[in-house]
Formats: sequence, C-alpha cells, structure tokens
Amino acid sequence: MDQRALANAGEVLGRLDPAVLFTDVDGTLVGRDGSLFADLDGAPTLAAAEALVAAKAAGIEVVLVSGRNETQLREATRLLGLRDAIGELGTVLVLGRRFEILWGETPRELGATPHQALERSGAIALVLTAFAPSIEPHGPWHHGRVGTALLRGRVEPAEVEAVLAAAGMGWVRLLDNGRLRGEYPHLGKGPVSAYHLLPAGVSKAATAAAYLERRSLRADQAAAIGDSPADLELSSVVGATFLVQNGAWAAPSGEGKGGGESVQGPIIVTPSNAGQGFAEAVHALVAHRQAPA
Repeated sequence: MDQRALANAGEVLGRLDPAVLFTDVDGTLVGRDGSLFADLDGAPTLAAAEALVAAKAAGIEVVLVSGRNETQLREATRLLGLRDAIGELGTVLVLGRRFEILWGETPRELGATPHQALERSGAIALVLTAFAPSIEPHGPWHHGRVGTALLRGRVEPAEVEAVLAAAGMGWVRLLDNGRLRGEYPHLGKGPVSAYHLLPAGVSKAATAAAYLERRSLRADQAAAIGDSPADLELSSVVGATFLVQNGAWAAPSGEGKGGGESVQGPIIVTPSNAGQGFAEAVHALVAHRQAPA
C-alpha cells in the first residue's frame, strides 16, 4: 500500500479539485472528551475550529462521517455551521433537516430498523457471549441507534464475522471505528477499539459515494480524513484519503491490522494528531484549491 507523509503528497493533491471533505469526528476532528477546542491530551487549541472556517471560506464543504447517531450529528452540524452528515458508519444519511436509513443486506422482516434486526436476529447477543469478556456495549453511547450496534473491546473483526456466518448471519459485519483513549482494564491488555455491528452492503464509503452522486460530484472533487480502518474504506470513492497521526496504526503497513483489501490509492498521514492533523489536511486542500491552474 502507498502510504506517504503529507509533505510528500503534492502529486496526489495536484490531481484534486476539492469541493467536499468527508471527516470522521472523534479522534479526527475533535480531541479529548469530544471537544473541538482540545487536543487528544486535553490542551486547548483552536486549530480545528480555524480550519473549519478556512474550508468554508475556500468553498470546501465539510461533511461529518461518523459512528455517531442522527441526533448527535444533527446537533453537531448546527453547532459547527455545517449541513450534511453520514452517521452510524453509513447506515444514516443526514441531508439538512431530512435523514434516511440505509439498510444494506438487512433482512427487512426482522425489524423496523437495521439495529432492531441486529437485536432480534441474536447477532448482538451472540457476539457479546462468544467473545466475552473482551467486548461489551460502548455505553452510554450505544443507546438511541437505528443502524448499528455500538460495542467496545479487543477482538479481531474477521473472527467475529466467521462466528456470525457460522450461525447463519453472514449479512452482519463488524467494523473497527477507531481506538478509544479511556481505561478499560476489564477488557484485557492493549488498545481498546470502538466497534460497530452493521449490515453488509452499507458502509461509510457506500453512503459517501451515493452522496457524491446525488450532488453530481466526481471522486477527484472529494477527499476524506479519519483515524480508523472504517475511515480507510472511503479511499475507494474519493481522490485523496488522509489519516491523522494518531490513526496511522490503521494503515495496512502500520503497527495494527488496517484496512487491507478495502484500501485503494495512497494514504496521506498528517504530521499531527486529531484537531491539528485535521487542520493540516484542510490547509493542504485549501492551498491547492486556491492555487492557479
């Protein structure tokens, strides 16, 4: 996989005509405790806020793409002066005041929403039982969801999906949506991630592609930034994909098992972590957009 530092990404950025930036929220745009005005260590910073202003002034629309639910994203977009968002890893699409649910391969007869189908099928209970004590609901944020089940722990997604498939639930995926910074010693040693159980056929990338199609935008008019393997899937539908420094582990050549087969095109790693790293990516895109042809 082609992984390069932002300083060496001129060739990739030179092929863009950026109009949209899809950004993950937690661990990418915001820092400690979900604050726009704090870095990952809690130190105050205006970097991400000033970058949002710079993007808007340059005509680059920022679209939140997150594991957060529709209510959380609607409030976040209002506070940040944004409009659209993709929630629950692609199962929710927020378009201004409207929102849609994307079902993927969810058996419709199992429930009124994909989350209800995951619950009624036994998929959530199976994962929590089969992989205990290494995984649990990511409380309190697992409440109020319509598209995915939100979990936290230390598991291998491929192993979880194999167990689900053996139980006749091959329509269910498990995606790693980034590392958590809290302390969870009861889940074992090592990094703990936020995971989403969701239906196959839906993802951040699939919904982002649908969003670009609705707006008649090409892949080279879009970029994405994140900190997890789920974010790397966006590389298949945009012209440039960034990882903030704290998410560099997610790249297939990093220390962890990253996006692998889903990664397409080069991955650009910013020098800095969440907040400042987001700002570095924005300023690189703005500089290109403002540069003469």
